[in-house]
Amino acid sequence: MSVPCVAVERERGEAVRERLAELGLLDGDHEIAVDGDAIYIPVVDPEAVPADLDARTVEHDAAERERPRTPAEILGYDPSLERLGDIVIVDEDDDERASEIADAVMASDVPCETVLNRASPIEGELRVRRWDVLAGNGTETVHREYGHEFLLNVAEVYFSPRLATERHRVIEQVEPGEDVVDMFAGVGPYAVPAATRGADVVACDLNERAVAYLRENAARNGVADRVTPIAGDVRELVGGAGEDATDTADRLVMNLPHSADEFLDTAVALAGDDCAVHYYDIQHEEDPFGPGTRAIRDAAAGEYDVTVETERIVRSYAPHEYNVCLDARLTRV
Repeated sequence: MSVPCVAVERERGEAVRERLAELGLLDGDHEIAVDGDAIYIPVVDPEAVPADLDARTVEHDAAERERPRTPAEILGYDPSLERLGDIVIVDEDDDERASEIADAVMASDVPCETVLNRASPIEGELRVRRWDVLAGNGTETVHREYGHEFLLNVAEVYFSPRLATERHRVIEQVEPGEDVVDMFAGVGPYAVPAATRGADVVACDLNERAVAYLRENAARNGVADRVTPIAGDVRELVGGAGEDATDTADRLVMNLPHSADEFLDTAVALAGDDCAVHYYDIQHEEDPFGPGTRAIRDAAAGEYDVTVETERIVRSYAPHEYNVCLDARLTRV
């Protein structure tokens, strides 16, 4: 079948394909064709191909791409699934339906080693949950996110792949040379990328297993020299073993939405003269940002001017409730 393609010499093929993918112009229904020294990359809109690619748009024969067999095609309905590394997570109360979905996932072309079903809500101070293993036999995996790798065990630590976009938004604000304190760091999805951008990061968590994974993840991403993992309550940083972090932070990450307000006095004590605070909260839809704003202003009163630079709804959390983030700037008075 003849379809619109970008024709380019073979040595430039991968670079051009990546650029077309970034622009959303790749035609995923057809295969890339090779003919002699040229590569023909199918595109959905030849007129949108930018001139700076220095490539011709032509009609060329391209085979139809074979689509992977999906769980939905096997089941006849579209199940709710979540990917975390090579683990697929379902959320089903019906054991028979959960088992049916797990069988379909394992029979499909989805890359998967284990299928898990949530067996409890998030529980306890360490924010972990219990799981039913429906297929496979492990709860440890490597999750990849915006060029970083995170080793973790979902039965031992809290981790949400749904927050990847939000984490990336925050990380893009980090500048080289910043002193960052991640107050509830988990396995390092904020701390490690911040260090990659050139920040020096102090990363705390109560969960000793999470901190062990954090240490491993800093090493596997090449930033062990920029991340200081601390197992324990972040409040101990103030006048304690991590007292060097007191009064010096350029950026604070407070991703503990149910109770971050209880740690605002600590955040103020850790903040330097000009400090960005990423404060996560769960609030009712009628006033999602007001309680957090008031709490930050009350904690900083007399020491800092507070400017709320961004009010962001991260996701729906429950009926009429949102998980939100406030990006606030503390400026010492």
